[in-house]
Amino acid sequence: MRIGTFVLAGQYPGQSQREALDRAVRSAEVADEVGLDTVWLAEHHFVPYGLCPSATTLAALLLGRTRRIRVGTAISVLSTQHPVALGEQATLLHLTSGGRFTLGVGRGGPWVDLEVFGTGREALERDFPESLDLLLRWLTQPAVDANGARYRFRSVPVVPSSAEEADPPPVVVACTSPATVRLAARRGLPMLLGMHIGDAEKAEMVALWRRSAAQAELPPEAVAAADHVAAGVGQVGDSHSEAVETIRRALPGWLRQGLAAHQTLDGAPRAMRDPLAYTELLCELHPVGDPQLCADRLALTSERTGITRFALLVEGSGELAATERNVRRLADDVLPLLPGQAGKAAANGTSVGSGTQQSRSSGDWLSI
Repeated sequence: MRIGTFVLAGQYPGQSQREALDRAVRSAEVADEVGLDTVWLAEHHFVPYGLCPSATTLAALLLGRTRRIRVGTAISVLSTQHPVALGEQATLLHLTSGGRFTLGVGRGGPWVDLEVFGTGREALERDFPESLDLLLRWLTQPAVDANGARYRFRSVPVVPSSAEEADPPPVVVACTSPATVRLAARRGLPMLLGMHIGDAEKAEMVALWRRSAAQAELPPEAVAAADHVAAGVGQVGDSHSEAVETIRRALPGWLRQGLAAHQTLDGAPRAMRDPLAYTELLCELHPVGDPQLCADRLALTSERTGITRFALLVEGSGELAATERNVRRLADDVLPLLPGQAGKAAANGTSVGSGTQQSRSSGDWLSI
């Protein structure tokens, strides 16, 4: 089981953009220091929900500032950029980081972004498979041409190229619909599943992925080895009530102003999740509580879904110091409680915090 962080760089009410970005960067530095697996970076445009407009740009900064942790995009929005340009960036990061970069891509949504960047609704719906296939060819072949409905160009050399490397940059696909699950499965690409769904729906999507991959005649070993990622919220406290209260104090305000700022492509009004209800749902679904509860929820999700990689939103407090403490507690207090993790913490040079034993006796984990 591999635990990483999910960085949105959300701007909380009363907070400057610089404060939000500083917190996001510092959380990644600490995740590297304490031995977490991957920092996953979200990408958004024109909204305070997330202040990172280019996940690959922020990935480049963090790969330069960190020593061992992997850095992935969750996601780079393929519908608002040229797949060749994204492929060039991904290969550059892959080669210069010693293979520490993972490219996560997705459709995005029907937002004004498609108007601003001139790609249109077709990029989101009709042309996404073509864009994905062009991107994959760019990451794996020494030269590429295109003759599709959206992209047409003569053969050009891929420079820089990972074709001579043993492995190209890993790619994952954000999936929120059965159609995208099937698309990813036919290409043998692992899924990134959102934090808005619970274990039952995640398990259904994994099962659909496996059926679709088998129908596409992927080798059984490749189907079994697919390394899907589950996003969630991670907040560690001395008790369940303390962790939940930390989230309740800050998350609804961020959700309220962040979600309300989205503009649809056609200008039509959209239904927004109730920030308070969504906060409660996230606290119920994900590792929010004392260390034992957090470990139990991660283990249970893995058991129910077969997913072993997690991307946890650690910025739920909205505060820099509290976020740093939260990241350290994930590594020190939660990871050693997961199956097979205690030895990894020692190998990575991380410590086991003194709060672990106290949290085990709190009893709050029984409320799962």
